Amino acid sequence: MTSHLSAWLLAALSTLCGAEPVEPFPVTVSPQGRVRIEFLMHPYQGTSIPSYRVFHGKNEIVSVSSLGVDLEGEPNLGLRSVVEGVSSRSIEESYIQTPGKRREVKYSASETVIRLRQTEAPMRRWEVVLRASEDGAAVRYQYPAMKAGDSLAIEGELTEFGLPNTARVTALPVRDFTTSFEGFYRTVPIHELKPGDLLTLPVLAECENNIWAAITEANVNEYAGGYVRGDADRTLSWALSPLPKEPKIAVRVALPHASPWRVIMLGDRLGQLIEADLVLNLSEPCAIKDTSWIKSGKTTFPWWNGFYEKDVPFTPGLNTATTKHYIDFCASAGIPYHSLDGMDNTAWYGGPINPWEGDDPTTAVETIDIPEVLAYAKEKGVKLRLWMNWRAAEAHMDRSFPLYKEWGIEGVMLDFMDRDDQEMNRFLRSAVALAAENHLTVTLHGVSKPTGLERTYPNLLTSEGVLNLEYDKWDEQGLPPGHELTVAMTRMLAGPLDFHQGSFRTVRPVDFKAQYQAPLVIGTPARTLASYVVYQNHLSMVADYPSAYRGHPGLPILAAIPTTWDDTRVLQAELSKVIVIARRSGANWYIGVMGDQQPSGIDLHLNLGFLGPGRFRAEQFLDDEQAPERYAIRDKEVTASRDLGLSLSPYGGGALIRLVPIE
Repeated sequence: MTSHLSAWLLAALSTLCGAEPVEPFPVTVSPQGRVRIEFLMHPYQGTSIPSYRVFHGKNEIVSVSSLGVDLEGEPNLGLRSVVEGVSSRSIEESYIQTPGKRREVKYSASETVIRLRQTEAPMRRWEVVLRASEDGAAVRYQYPAMKAGDSLAIEGELTEFGLPNTARVTALPVRDFTTSFEGFYRTVPIHELKPGDLLTLPVLAECENNIWAAITEANVNEYAGGYVRGDADRTLSWALSPLPKEPKIAVRVALPHASPWRVIMLGDRLGQLIEADLVLNLSEPCAIKDTSWIKSGKTTFPWWNGFYEKDVPFTPGLNTATTKHYIDFCASAGIPYHSLDGMDNTAWYGGPINPWEGDDPTTAVETIDIPEVLAYAKEKGVKLRLWMNWRAAEAHMDRSFPLYKEWGIEGVMLDFMDRDDQEMNRFLRSAVALAAENHLTVTLHGVSKPTGLERTYPNLLTSEGVLNLEYDKWDEQGLPPGHELTVAMTRMLAGPLDFHQGSFRTVRPVDFKAQYQAPLVIGTPARTLASYVVYQNHLSMVADYPSAYRGHPGLPILAAIPTTWDDTRVLQAELSKVIVIARRSGANWYIGVMGDQQPSGIDLHLNLGFLGPGRFRAEQFLDDEQAPERYAIRDKEVTASRDLGLSLSPYGGGALIRLVPIE
């Protein structure tokens, strides 16, 4: 946003606070009436400003806030515009999302389109689209073409979010738009945000009357990724990631076109935001005709453990023997996929992991015999996945993806994007689409939050872009258990979350030490298992070395946890303190429980009312600090009418419970 517009907005906002709208416009109300979004034209210095506000019930969550777009070489869309027309419609949709947090997704919403026109040259027409559903509100801009070949150069947006004075926001601050998106989240009263503070999405806000809101975006297609900045008191302003070679321009686009949705998720409990499908619902329908080949599952990932192994007759590393060793482990443990990644800073295809220096991702280092490995994997019923620096994919995917299909490769991981400007978002969409054409699934690391692309291309299984357990390799403090909870209640609101999961070699915080090979993890073995239910992760890692799993009673339990779900319920969610999520697969329910460190542990009573009638066997993997391995396995018969009591370890504990109907 340019400096003159920032000044205009500050002046305009001071006027808006006490101003009355020029005229009333239709109010967009969700089908059951819980959420409403109002469009307003407010007077300002002889003209008017398009604005909006959002209510959840009787609570104003977004006060009067400006709308508009800042253009290169033209007057901005907003300051001098008039309304030419209004139209409304109801939306009723249902679709199958697999893999996903639930299989059958239903969407009901009300939509209003406000058609505007500038009152000064070039008299451009533009539209504001408002949607309200029970789980939130959304706003987008649509840009009709004035003539053939018309285009826009967008410098920024004037979209703002005036949150309540008492709101507390939780978000990931970053220095600039080039970032790995890996950092610690910060929770502060909104008035403590400094002007210019740059926050990644989603931004979570706890408001009065126990209303929770989260700001994010959906359906980013040929557009720059969005962020918010601290602005005037309690106001957040939208910021667009600039083009790498044109720092004053964020978007260059042919018309007609539409911006992504600016999303405000809403709920009267934090768990409702985790349960919501709003980002998916605002995204484009599935573009793949036959999705039967897309299979979620778990995968090994040797880079995390540093290719550590013990008592083997070979030197672990990037070689055929190690790869076959992992394939054997996968076959015996029921892990469907093994990942060829890299060791230290050497990729499986040679050259450094990052930066990419031109190495060909269709040939392996000399120590890996690809034909032998592929034949061995096929014999054992295990499929391979291939890690790639994104620049290697950019240069070679037209040739490599079809070849990977011939090899029988299951999918690819693209890494080190570290930005989400328009060019990067264009590349990622094209890469995921090309992967789909070649029956390859995709995982993204070093990437910004999901924006619903997994609905359009469900071969996009999961995304990282979060500070996670890889930091236990080098961070002397280790990854705090509370942070693992925070990301489940912030970053995971946007979509699937990858997290370098799987280690049973857990320790108390006092016993943690960073080590690059065979890293330790703060927490408990039960917490490790719980993470496979808490995190929505459709290609979750089994990231430790094979002998760390063999013989452990948790391994068959880990392998059996589903990676896609028929339904999801959040039983409890206290920010950074404790989270309890129940997910259903077929007739069985799985409950994952993760807690922060507490001196006396955490005692819980889980309401099982969601189970419905009948008796269930509760198979429990629990914390037990008195046991040598710090876990206990117990069975108990339960019904929906009785709470289930649990006690979590003081050191970042957890629990996994599988509920199986008793015939």
